[in-house]
Amino acid sequence: MLFNSIDFAVFLPIVFILYWFVTQKNLKYQNFLIVLASYVFYGWWDWRFLSLIVFSTIVDYSIGILLSKEENNRKRIILLWCSIIVNLGFLGFFKYYNFFLDNLITAFTLFGQELNVSSLKIILPVGISFYTFQTLSYTIDVYKKKLTPTKDFIAFSAFVSFFPQLVAGPIERATNLLPQFYTKRKFEYSKAVDGLRQILWGLFKKIVIADNSARFANEFFNNYNDYGGSGLLLGAIFFTFQIYGDFSGYSDIAIGTSRLFGFNLKQNFAFPYFSRDIAEFWRRWHISLSTWFRDYLYIPLGGSRGGTSMKVRNTFIIFIVSGFWHGSNWTFIVWGLLNAIYFLPLLLMNRNRNNIGISAEGKLFAPLKDILNISVTFLLTVIAWVFFRADNISHAINYLSTIFSKSLFSIPEFSNRQLAIETLVLIVFLVVIEWLGRETQYGIEKFGFKWPRSLRLGFYILLICLIFLFIGKEQEFIYFQF
Repeated sequence: MLFNSIDFAVFLPIVFILYWFVTQKNLKYQNFLIVLASYVFYGWWDWRFLSLIVFSTIVDYSIGILLSKEENNRKRIILLWCSIIVNLGFLGFFKYYNFFLDNLITAFTLFGQELNVSSLKIILPVGISFYTFQTLSYTIDVYKKKLTPTKDFIAFSAFVSFFPQLVAGPIERATNLLPQFYTKRKFEYSKAVDGLRQILWGLFKKIVIADNSARFANEFFNNYNDYGGSGLLLGAIFFTFQIYGDFSGYSDIAIGTSRLFGFNLKQNFAFPYFSRDIAEFWRRWHISLSTWFRDYLYIPLGGSRGGTSMKVRNTFIIFIVSGFWHGSNWTFIVWGLLNAIYFLPLLLMNRNRNNIGISAEGKLFAPLKDILNISVTFLLTVIAWVFFRADNISHAINYLSTIFSKSLFSIPEFSNRQLAIETLVLIVFLVVIEWLGRETQYGIEKFGFKWPRSLRLGFYILLICLIFLFIGKEQEFIYFQF
């Protein structure tokens, strides 16, 4: 079920009414309704994959209970590895089986050997990377005794399958989300309005920015031999805003929907395209995943506590694994590797923590130095996104080589230029709004509280009109494939 679909527009009010008017007096009933609604929401794609979520829920719930009763360190490690093997086993099979098989066949072929092994027609379960990491973090935190395991199976099931963020995050920690299922929720009008505001902004990002940018990104990437450097650069910029509008839009809708039901999810994007270096970009992009890898991979590997060689090693591991998490293609690995290379100079010069605050805080305009740094960081990010979007390494290299050619200075010729210009204007509108609201947590709040009522309503009406004006065919969110 897509957030930007008629199905969800019907589903959400029904669940909202049942939640606040039928089950409000009983916390267990509310949690059970969330589980039921979440299973319906997920099963809308393919009900057969519900068994994976249920099985993962049972395994991690049971291991959590066993860990709380077990004092023997060796047995506790065995229990932890049971959870890791089950969760990563599912993820590895559905997401990476054919990738490893194809590369194994290629490797044997290079040495003159033929492997008669057939790949499987495996359908990737939607959102498996997200809920797998969410349940895995629960078990790890229980193992480290940072979290007391729950004995409420319904609450734990609701935590694992919570439908607003089930499919594409944010990847929530049990320490933040799970306790919210133990506490009786009361309807708060201001919180619900804030949630609707966040949903509206997310729909604008998805329908108006991402989906319209996708038309041109797909045209240029799929037919890159037909265009010059200027056209391909434009296509790369369109994809840069497509993936941001798509993914941050999903997070906005997830956060807003959660607020309607009395829950608070953590921020997943913090205006990443205003970053002044790559280190800041990764503190602002897909925050829930970046911090997950930091806490459960980077720090256990030694983090930045060792010498220079260890820091470099851990940096490359974290970025390459992050790239591989996104998909079973060498393009994602190269994308992660490229970001590690971007990050390396900052690490070696101890400048990776230089830009912690917000650019030009309290001011309307950024200083020239920040503008230059933001521009360079944005350009590096655009180049990296080419590998993320390309079908293969050769595609990415040919695409970039055309950009950095004499044709870069030509005027791009392509169809539907009027819509492209309109989309670029809307992207500028998005950038301006987010720049003005960059000192708030999500950006849209600035326009929800500080403007006069009439102007505020006018802004929301404008967003609604733009959504209906530019709405097209329903398109899945990019991160559904991850």
